[in-house]
Amino acid sequence: MSSEIKQSSKPPIKPRSIPLSKRLFYYLVRFPICLFFMLFYRVRYYGTNNMPESGGVLVVCNHQSHFDPPLIGGGLRRRLNYLARKSLFNSAAFAWLIRMLDAIPLDLNGIGFEGIKESLKRLRGGEALLIFPEGGRTFDGEIADFKEGALTLAQRSQTAILPTALDGCFQAWNRKNKMPYLWGKIRVIFGKPLFYEEFKDLSEAELRNLLECKIKELFAELKAK
Repeated sequence: MSSEIKQSSKPPIKPRSIPLSKRLFYYLVRFPICLFFMLFYRVRYYGTNNMPESGGVLVVCNHQSHFDPPLIGGGLRRRLNYLARKSLFNSAAFAWLIRMLDAIPLDLNGIGFEGIKESLKRLRGGEALLIFPEGGRTFDGEIADFKEGALTLAQRSQTAILPTALDGCFQAWNRKNKMPYLWGKIRVIFGKPLFYEEFKDLSEAELRNLLECKIKELFAELKAK
C-alpha cells in the first residue's frame, strides 16, 4: 500500500478557518511533548503512515491514562481535535491551554448536543478527531467494552476511521495515581484506516463490535513487540 493514503470522498461542507495562533501553538507544543515521551518512556510509534493525509478522520483508541491524548497527537503529522469536559473550561489554569488547542467542550452531565454538533462539523469539514469509545480510562490496563453510540460520529459524518491502540500508559500513570511514574515503556500503533464505503451498511452495533475487535488485535500486537 502507498505510504500516502487519501480519503475517497470530499468533505461535504466548507472547512472552517482556524486562527493562525492556534495552528502554530499546536505544532509548537508538539515538539516538547514528543521529546518528553521519548526521554522518559522510550515511546515507539507504528503505522503512522496509515493516517489518511486528508479528509475527515475519526481516530478511535483504547484509553489508559491522561497521557493518551497528547501521546497520540504527538505521533501524527496531522492536527488532531480533542474533546474535553465542559467543566475544564472553568479552570483558570487549564482553560487557556485547552482553548489554544481548540478543544471541543463536552457536557457530560447532559446529552452533550453542542459538543456532538461541533464534532460533526469538524469531521465533515475534513478534520481529524480523537475519541475513546470505552468512555473512560481503564481500571486494569485491558480494553473495556465500547459504549453504545460511540461510533455514531463516524456514520453520521461519513468519514474514515483510524483504529489505534496504545500500551504502557496504564503502567506509567493509571487512574489510581495522582502523579505519573517518570519512567517506562510506551508503544502506540495505528492500524489500517476503515473508509465509509466499507462500513456504510453496518449498524452502529456491528461497527462497534468490528472496531473493538480490530483495536484488541492491535493491542495484542503491541504486547508482542
